[in-house]
Amino acid sequence: MTSILTCTFRNLPVTSTWANKFSLRPLSYSSQPLSTAVQTQSKKTLTKPNVKNVVVVDGVRIPFLLSGTSYKDLMPHDLARAALKGLLHRTSIPKDSVDYIVYGTVIQEVKTSNVAREAALGAGFSDKIPSHTVTMACISSNQAMTTGFGLIASGQYDVVVAGGVELMSDVPIRHSRKMRKLMFELNKAKTLGQRLSLASKFRLNFLAPELPAVAEFSTSETMGHSADRLAAAFAVSRTEQDEYALRSHTLAKQAQDQGLLTDVISFTVPGKDTVSKDNGIRPSSMEQMAKLKPAFIKPYGTVTAANSSFLTDGASAMLIMSEEKALALGYKPKAYLRDFVYVSQDPKDQLLLGPAYATPKVLEKAGLTLNDIDVFEFHEAFSSQILANFKALDSDWFAQNYMGRKSKVGAPPLEKFNTWGGSLSLGHPFGATGCRLVMAAANRLRKSGGQYGLVAACAAGGQGHAMVVEAYPK
Repeated sequence: MTSILTCTFRNLPVTSTWANKFSLRPLSYSSQPLSTAVQTQSKKTLTKPNVKNVVVVDGVRIPFLLSGTSYKDLMPHDLARAALKGLLHRTSIPKDSVDYIVYGTVIQEVKTSNVAREAALGAGFSDKIPSHTVTMACISSNQAMTTGFGLIASGQYDVVVAGGVELMSDVPIRHSRKMRKLMFELNKAKTLGQRLSLASKFRLNFLAPELPAVAEFSTSETMGHSADRLAAAFAVSRTEQDEYALRSHTLAKQAQDQGLLTDVISFTVPGKDTVSKDNGIRPSSMEQMAKLKPAFIKPYGTVTAANSSFLTDGASAMLIMSEEKALALGYKPKAYLRDFVYVSQDPKDQLLLGPAYATPKVLEKAGLTLNDIDVFEFHEAFSSQILANFKALDSDWFAQNYMGRKSKVGAPPLEKFNTWGGSLSLGHPFGATGCRLVMAAANRLRKSGGQYGLVAACAAGGQGHAMVVEAYPK
C-alpha cells in the first residue's frame, strides 16, 4: 500500500476549499448560550431482541488539571479514589451493590499496578468486589466501559463501575538497564569479593535514567511528529489548526461558565485547596497562537503547543447497569450504551486516523447514517488529527482506497461537534478521557433533546474506538 504520509493525497479538497466548507461558524455564535434545547427527534430505538439493555446511570470526573499543578504530590490511586467517592456520592449506590469494577490507565504506577483494586478499597467499596485494570493507550477507559458492557450484556453481572485515571505529574522513571542489572547482581552476591568485583564494573553513565517512552515502540516516532506529517498529507494548514484549537477553548470556556460541565465534581486535595474546575481552558487569540514555534518538526512543522492537547492529570468514573436493574433500584438512567467497534491501522502512517475508520463501521453496525447523529464527541489529540479525520471521512477516494468502502460517510457538521470543548481545552488524562467523552455525549443529548450521540477516539499503536450512545427517554 502506498504510504499516506509520503504521497500527495489525491482527490481530497485543497486547503482553501476545505476551510470554506468546514468554516468554524460556531465561533460566530459565541455570545449565545450553549444550553438551548431543541425538540426531541423521533427515531427508532436501537434496542435489540434477546439482548440486555445496558445503561449509564451517571458519571463523574474530578477536574482535569495541567500536570505539575495541584495533583503533583498525589498518586494515581488517589485520583481514582476521589472519582469513585464522587460517583458514590452522586448516585447514592450502596457500596455492596456493585458487582465489578474496571479501570483504565496507561502509565502504571508500579506500587499500584492494579489501580482499580487499590482505588476501590480506598473509596470504601467492599473487599468482596473484584476489580481489574485495563490499558489500551488513549482508549483505556473506553475499553473499561465496553468490558463492563460485555459483563452486563452477557448476563454475568448487573452493576459495574468503569473509569480511568492518569497522573502525568509523577511518571515512573527507571534506572538504566545496565544499572538495574548491576544492582540485581549485587543483591545476589554472597561474598565481599563478589561485591567488590561487581562494583568495579560501575560506570557513571549507568546513572542515566530511562524516561517513559514518548514515542511509538514499533516506529520510534512521537505522536506529535505523526500529527505534523498527517497535517502535511491532508493539506491542513497551521491557520486551520489554530482556528480549531481556538474554537475548542472558546466553547469549553462557555460551557464551563454556563455550568454545563455537570460531570465535574470538586476534589479537596490533601493539604491543599479544593479544586472545582478544569484549569487548562485558555482562550487566546489567533495572533498570540501564531507566535508559537513548531513543537515537533522544526522549523517547518505546523503542530504547536497551542493546537495540541496538553499533559493532564485526572480521573473519571461511571455507573453502568442493566436497564432492568437500574429501574429496580429506582434510577432514571441518562443514556443507553449501544453498538461499539475497535479498529487498528498501520501505526506509522495512520496512527491518528482511528475515528475515520471506526465511525463508518459503528454507524453501519447500528443501522444509522451520519445524519441520524445529534451530537458528536471525538477525542482531540491534536487539531491536525481532528481536521485530517474530517477530510478522510469526507473523501470518496480515501473510502475506496483505504477503507474498502464504495463511498464516503461524510464529515460531522461542526454545529453538532464537540460543542462543549474537547481534549485540546478540557485536557486529556490518557486513561480517563473515554468516560468523559461518553458523559459529555449523554449530557449534551439530555440538554438538547437529541437521541443519538457518536463517540470516537484515536490511540497509540494505530488503534481507535467508536460507540453509539442513545439518550434515555425523559
